[in-house]
Amino acid sequence: MTNKPSKSVWDEGEFSITNAIEKDMISSDNDFTDNHVYVNCQLIEPDNSVAKYIRAALADNTRKGYQSDLAHFMSWGGSIPSSPDQVSQYLAAHADILSPATLSRRVVSISRAHTASGIISPTKSDLVKTTLRGIKRTVGIKQRQVEPVLKNNLLEMVNGLHGLKGIRDKAILLIGFAGGFRRSELVGLQISDVEFVEQGLVIHLRKSKTDQEGEGRKIAIPFARGSVCAVLALKNWLEVASIDSGPLFRPISRHGFIELKPLSAQAVAIIVKERAGEVGLNACNFSGHSLRAGLVTSAAQAGVSAWKIKQQTGHKSDAMLNRYIRDANIFVDNAAGAVL
Repeated sequence: MTNKPSKSVWDEGEFSITNAIEKDMISSDNDFTDNHVYVNCQLIEPDNSVAKYIRAALADNTRKGYQSDLAHFMSWGGSIPSSPDQVSQYLAAHADILSPATLSRRVVSISRAHTASGIISPTKSDLVKTTLRGIKRTVGIKQRQVEPVLKNNLLEMVNGLHGLKGIRDKAILLIGFAGGFRRSELVGLQISDVEFVEQGLVIHLRKSKTDQEGEGRKIAIPFARGSVCAVLALKNWLEVASIDSGPLFRPISRHGFIELKPLSAQAVAIIVKERAGEVGLNACNFSGHSLRAGLVTSAAQAGVSAWKIKQQTGHKSDAMLNRYIRDANIFVDNAAGAVL
């Protein structure tokens, strides 16, 4: 018999392991002793002084993602503790519905639900690993890649923006592109993070998706050589909005009132889509990530080295960066072009 899972350190929000037990979604008396090692497992409940730091190790979005994934597993009929057979059946049941990338994330979440409660995870078994590998080979693992906002697209998108909202949106688009920011990074910026210097602008990014420890880094955005300048656009927004402290980018009510809270990450995606549609692009192919992808692609097309691009974007690995660079250079020294 297994012990009833204790409250885990990511057990917060609308769905939690503890709440699931109370609703009989998680069985507290599953017995896998015939095939598994869930016998008299010692569950861990850290001291409050420790727990708060463990919670801080996970980004809020990551924790919410775990909760959402686990809720889906439970609603299907899964349980914690689970068995390799049950997890494999869950994967097979959704192989034609969910993408391999989503299923891989669900496996990670199920694993964390076990390890956070001191239970050996069934996802480490060969059965689960082989099932997931088979799904990837059968269905394929091509991931949706949004269209990048290239420099020429960007210039069209910011052209003609006026009024309070237009001035804000222009600054968001230009700063988001020039800094190669993720949308969460963009909306998380504070006035105190911005330093105007002789060469342009330095933004102190305190934390990011790949820097959860908060080491931070500096991002330089120089004055543009052309008439469209991210530095001047931001200056204009701050002056017009009379913002001297707090969040850099904020919601604007329909009555023109600038709110004190930061803009949401979803709002950035909406702005990108709206402007893409306005200039004749297919808005469905663009997202908030298109600004970051656009800088990488445009820089690669301009011959900027990969390490300089990484310095601006903060990419930790070359894998994703190389995908954009490869696409940007697909016609450079093209083999067919040399003979046709």
